[in-house]
Amino acid sequence: MWQYLNYLLYPFSLLYGLVLWIRNRLYDNGVLTSVEFDLPVIAVGNLSVGGTGKTPHVEYLIRLLKDQYRTATLSRGYNRNTKGFLLAGPQSTAADIGDEPMQFHRKFPDVTVCVGEERMLAVPQLLGEQPDIAVILLDDAFQHRSIKPGLNLMVTDYSRLFTRDHVVPFGRLREGRKGYHRANAIIVSKCPPGLSVQEKAAIVREIAPLPHQRVFFTTLQYGTPYPLLPGGPQQLPPGAAILVACGIARPEPMVQHLLQKHANVHLLAFPDHYYYARKDLDKMKQELEHLDGPQKVILTTEKDAVRLRLLEDQLQAMQLPVMVLPVEVSFLFEAAGSFNSYIFDYVAEAIAAGAEP
Repeated sequence: MWQYLNYLLYPFSLLYGLVLWIRNRLYDNGVLTSVEFDLPVIAVGNLSVGGTGKTPHVEYLIRLLKDQYRTATLSRGYNRNTKGFLLAGPQSTAADIGDEPMQFHRKFPDVTVCVGEERMLAVPQLLGEQPDIAVILLDDAFQHRSIKPGLNLMVTDYSRLFTRDHVVPFGRLREGRKGYHRANAIIVSKCPPGLSVQEKAAIVREIAPLPHQRVFFTTLQYGTPYPLLPGGPQQLPPGAAILVACGIARPEPMVQHLLQKHANVHLLAFPDHYYYARKDLDKMKQELEHLDGPQKVILTTEKDAVRLRLLEDQLQAMQLPVMVLPVEVSFLFEAAGSFNSYIFDYVAEAIAAGAEP
């Protein structure tokens, strides 16, 4: 029944898609203008509302660039309790700048992390305060067309390609499928590690990239869990019962990864970008106590970790055994070198162009 009721949303999707199509045409025809800057600007985003694995791809770019170029990330700062332009500092929290920027700030303290709703205004503010910035990474900016990035990277989930989706509310797309035309490169994320050459070719045909577009394929690589807070469990005990407590768009890949090595895995899901309260910690404790086995651990994501740290005192008092599971992306078909060269070539060309009189 719900499947049929969902079709009632289709007219609203058509209307919303039409509004976005008109907006994009206004930008394409120059009626609405986009600002360009004289330094490399790389945007990472997607067509869907979330869950494509965008954040680990931004982190990949940070690791790639930060040792050679003074790099900054600029995000909107979704769901923060502040407004305007802010630079992350020693006292910043997820509540101040948002969970994803806070994650970048904790993991890469040598990189400038800033937030601002109006990114067209935030870039000059950033450069005014730190004029030595050489590269700017725009996080989740594919639809933010007031800035024209030099390189537009679009991430799409292998299990829900944009080619098979629809505009919200009927589907999960933020705009029509043809928005992919603005991308310089398309990254198919969360692929199975053993993706075949034949399926790769089939996906490329389905996407139908334009002549100037590159298509890359990545998979998730989970690292070794580490304690959320000092004094927490230092390693994941063999045979432990695991409670996955997280607020991300799609926790399924994480759960499937854990089930490959652990038989006793349970999910306690919260809404995406969820800010935890004491009642949620009580819920975690209750769920953990219901699990079987002498060894029990709560496992969460790095994005959730920065939000959970807002309740550090309560976590310490409750002595909840919380560990964090890190994740990175890996390029399939030995394409990491090609992708890295693609990024470095763009950055070098953009810097050279910006230096011309």
